[in-house]
This record gives sequence, structure tokens and C-alpha cells, in this order.
Amino acid sequence: MGGNIMQALYNSVSGLFSFSQSLDTISNNISNMNTPGFRGSDSFFENVMDDDGTEIAGTGVNTSEGQIEQTSTDTDVAVQGQGLFILKDSEGNLYYTRSGQFELNSSGQLVDSVNKYLVQGYSPTGSFGNIDISNLQTLPAAATTTVNMVGNIVGTSSPDTIGSVTIYDAQGTAHTLSVTLTTATSSTTPTTPGSTTWNVAITDSSGDSLGSGQISFDETGSPEAGANQVTMTANLGGKSQSVVFNFGTPGGLSGATGISGEPTSLAAQVQDGHGVVGISSEAFDTNGVLQLTYADGSTHAGPQLALASFADESSLQEIQGNLYLPPANQSVQVGRPGSGIFGQIEGSSLEMSNVNLTQQLADMIVIQQGYQASSRVMTVSSDMLQQLYQSTQGS
Repeated sequence: MGGNIMQALYNSVSGLFSFSQSLDTISNNISNMNTPGFRGSDSFFENVMDDDGTEIAGTGVNTSEGQIEQTSTDTDVAVQGQGLFILKDSEGNLYYTRSGQFELNSSGQLVDSVNKYLVQGYSPTGSFGNIDISNLQTLPAAATTTVNMVGNIVGTSSPDTIGSVTIYDAQGTAHTLSVTLTTATSSTTPTTPGSTTWNVAITDSSGDSLGSGQISFDETGSPEAGANQVTMTANLGGKSQSVVFNFGTPGGLSGATGISGEPTSLAAQVQDGHGVVGISSEAFDTNGVLQLTYADGSTHAGPQLALASFADESSLQEIQGNLYLPPANQSVQVGRPGSGIFGQIEGSSLEMSNVNLTQQLADMIVIQQGYQASSRVMTVSSDMLQQLYQSTQGS
């Protein structure tokens, strides 16, 4: 009889230990409920052989996705679907996470904002490594090649000067030009009956000539073939540079026109060329490509995030609240977002913890009841042993 009571006492103690361990798992889940990318765990009980009580067999990671919430940070990202981000520390060790709380450091490298580990991905040329935009911080200067002339011009406005036409040389230096049109008494190219011809003079801010030519409009006011462009070739920034002044497509009315009876509204639209410009904003697209927008309004594709996948994500070893390591015997599959098994990227967003607070509180109540019951069993067993001892003493 005493042996059975002692076993009941030991069983109740094992229950107290197991429920305490399970409560520790729940407390960790709750404390990390606001940790981006955190995945909660569950404790599993098992019976000890020969009815010797209970113990915690282990814990399992809940791999379901957490809720995705938008943020105000352009470099925050979340995965919609399968895949973990890859981080590398200063010693070259790789870690995996669902938390895309990233930022660009002073060197132009993408790092996680908590540990400052380097985010891994693919360069624009396809090589795998650190996501680095240090060589993309600025766009090199580009020379202007084309200026489109748009709007109407009539003979009564001759001469008509379009000033403040800003173009760029190959070094990114701006040059201000003027384009002056005057009616021509003769044409250097064959024209149709009813057409009008204009002399075009291109000068710099000092009034020096940089180029000249003729353009013609037919009787409908459309530019004529062979007389719809003037090419300026000049030495700008120490190099010879050609700029085409395009007056529109022959037979069309979308560029410059010479329609009589309409007011003059001719203007110049510089189509390309710029000085050295810096990045104004960054944003990840659904394929995880960092789209870089520059001060001139142009957008260029930068590096792309890499994602990793494991056959059994529940076996990942938790290092910190949102960092994981794979078991030694499990291989990793690496790829690009939006391809194969990998999910897409949602920019300016974070995946929050997948901890369900309601479920955790319910589990905590069950554990509390189990702990109280085990404690009660231990108290009753102790009382019974005391009574047995006293009865033995009395005899």
C-alpha cells in the first residue's frame, strides 16, 4: 500500500514539473506575440513507461503564416507563401527568418534592423550574395540625344524663338540653348505645293551658333519627309555631341505643325540626358526585386531577395525570437520569390507573430487546472503517508 501511495506522490510531482515546462512555452509565445516573424511552439506530453507519471516529450513549431501588416518603411518586406529570408553574420554563418524588418546601412547594404546581419539575394547580374546597392546610389551622367518640338507655328509669328532649352553633355553639365525659326524664301529640299519652309537656328546662351537647318510643313500642316529634323553637332564638355531636334512624324500631327489660322504654341521637350542623380526612394516589388527610383524620375531594377525552404520547417532550431537554424541533416533549397515553390513578396509590410492569444490563454487555463490537480494529488498522497506512518507508530 505504501508503495502505491509513494508512486502517486511521484506521479503528481512529474505532473507539476511537466505543467511548469508547458507554461514556460506558453509564456514565451505570449511574450513574443508582437515579434515580427515569430512562430509559436506547442509542448507535447507523454506517459512515462510503467505508469511512472508524465513528462514533456518535446515542443513543436507552429509553421502557419502570421498576419501581414503594412508599415511606413519601404525596405520592410513580408513573404506571402512559402520561404524564409536568408541572413549572414560577420563570420559567414547563415540564419533564416520570416521577419523582413530590413534597412539599408551606411554602406548601402541591406541588413536586418535588429542584428544588423546581411540580407542575402541576387545581384542584377544574377550572382548570389549580399544585397548591396553601393554602386547604384547614383546614375551616371547621360548626354542628351533628342529634343522633340511640339506645338503649332505660323508665318505671322516669324521669327519665333524657343528659349531655355536645357540639354546635358556626357559629363552631366547642363547647357541652355535657344531655337529660332524664321520663314524661308527658298527650300533646300523638295517640297510639295502649298508647303511652308522654316530656317532653324540653334544657339547657346552666349548667342553662338551650334547648328542650323530647314524644316517644312505640307499643306495640311504636317512635317514633310526629309525636312522634319535638324541635327546639331557641337563640342560640349570637351566632346563632340549630336542632338536631333525632331519636329514630328511626316504625315502626322502629334509633333510640330504648321497649321495656318491656329495660334503659335511651339515648344521644346528634351527627351533624354541628365546630370549625376541620386536615389530618391526604394521599394520591393512582388518578385522581391528592389526597384530604385532616382531624382530624375527614372526607375531601375536593383538586387533581388533570395528565399530558402526546408522539407520540414518545424524542425528548425530557434536561435532568437525570429531567427532559426536548420538541423545538420536537412538540406536547404534556395530560390527567387514568385518562382517555383516560393511565395511572393509584399513590400512595406511585415509578417507578425502567428501566436493566437486566445488559444494561449485557453491552454494556460487547462495547464493551471492540471497543475492544481497534481498539487492536490501530492497533498492527498502526503496526508495518506502521514496517516500510514502514524498508524504504524501506534501499533
